[in-house]
Amino acid sequence: MSSRTQRRFSARPSGPFRSPRTHVAQAAAALAAGMGVGRFVYTPILPLMHTQAGLSSAAGANLATANYVGYLVGALLGIALPALVRSPAVLRGSLIVLTGSLVGMPATHSTTVWIVLRLLAGLSSALIFVVAVSSVLSHLRDHPAHLPGWAFGGVGAGIALSGLLVLVLRSVADWRAAWWASAGLAAVFAAVSWNLRPEGTPASGVSSATGPAHRPGPRTHRWFTALFAAYTLEGIGYIVAGTFLVAAIEQSSPGWAGSGAWVLVGLAAVPSSALWAWLGRRWSRPDLLCAALVIQAVGIALPALIGGVTAALVSALLFGATFLGVSTIALAAGTHLQFPRSVALLTAGYSVGQILGPLVVTPLLHHGYHQTLVLAALVVLAAAGAAAVLRIGFPHHLAVARSTVP
Repeated sequence: MSSRTQRRFSARPSGPFRSPRTHVAQAAAALAAGMGVGRFVYTPILPLMHTQAGLSSAAGANLATANYVGYLVGALLGIALPALVRSPAVLRGSLIVLTGSLVGMPATHSTTVWIVLRLLAGLSSALIFVVAVSSVLSHLRDHPAHLPGWAFGGVGAGIALSGLLVLVLRSVADWRAAWWASAGLAAVFAAVSWNLRPEGTPASGVSSATGPAHRPGPRTHRWFTALFAAYTLEGIGYIVAGTFLVAAIEQSSPGWAGSGAWVLVGLAAVPSSALWAWLGRRWSRPDLLCAALVIQAVGIALPALIGGVTAALVSALLFGATFLGVSTIALAAGTHLQFPRSVALLTAGYSVGQILGPLVVTPLLHHGYHQTLVLAALVVLAAAGAAAVLRIGFPHHLAVARSTVP
């Protein structure tokens, strides 16, 4: 093969793709595997591991924390080594590791091995996330805003389908079958996303096009501080609900209600990013962020304060409709403020919050999950309070260059 042919072949991954909808479907499948299944299937399987595998409440929290630590490490790798974000090999390798970590869970009863597997699952899911999101934001930047929103909806699709699998299997099989079936579902999503085109290598002229971004920007520190506080608190509160919601519902409702509610969380999450992006054309981001956080806090508290199947389903609907929307709004607000490395900083705060969440509520788990949900709702309300501060004098007039892509 000639050197000219080699250069032409190696340049293909960064070229244009044929169909935006195909690209959205592949990115959604990657996010469904990495986040919807690899990260969140633990939530509906957790009650089964408590009753059938002898997993204690404290150990369950430790497994959750290990997953979030792995996710933080993967996210930081994506920030520190930008080449990873543009590598098809990283995406495919992460999909393989993720699926293998799911297969390994039912092969042992060792809590230590489970912690290592969940750590690897978190690391690989973070790399899948940064590759897929960077690809979507890069290749679809000139397309309507709802298209990236539907790609993010892949997280909800993965949650719904994996939750449905667990709901069906819990009456005919045990916790091991739930993990194996989840691994099979992740493998299907991995196959669909296998040829996802990552973000292309920046052209040599990009630096000049983005030059104005390096000039001293407006003084937005006070608004960014409020935004950072709100998003970090959201990381703490949301992940507690995202980890223990099913187990909490099953304490006071029939066994199917918890898994059924988790399926509803996923279904509500599918259109949520596109919906909140559309609402952003009519209302300001601080107003939307505050509203989404208050709605989410109500949803988290309902199973603990009221109980029953109806409260569980309403809780699932409100939580699923907001947790992706909060991220969409917060990251967009950080970009709007033109604060240096806003997306990286916000993501880091959010990730640290996710690690702290299970650790903070571990002492409460000895008394069940209801107090845990109440505390999580209060933390999310505190995040809403920080978002309310953000509304005071928010600089809506700032213009963000189109070339700025988180």
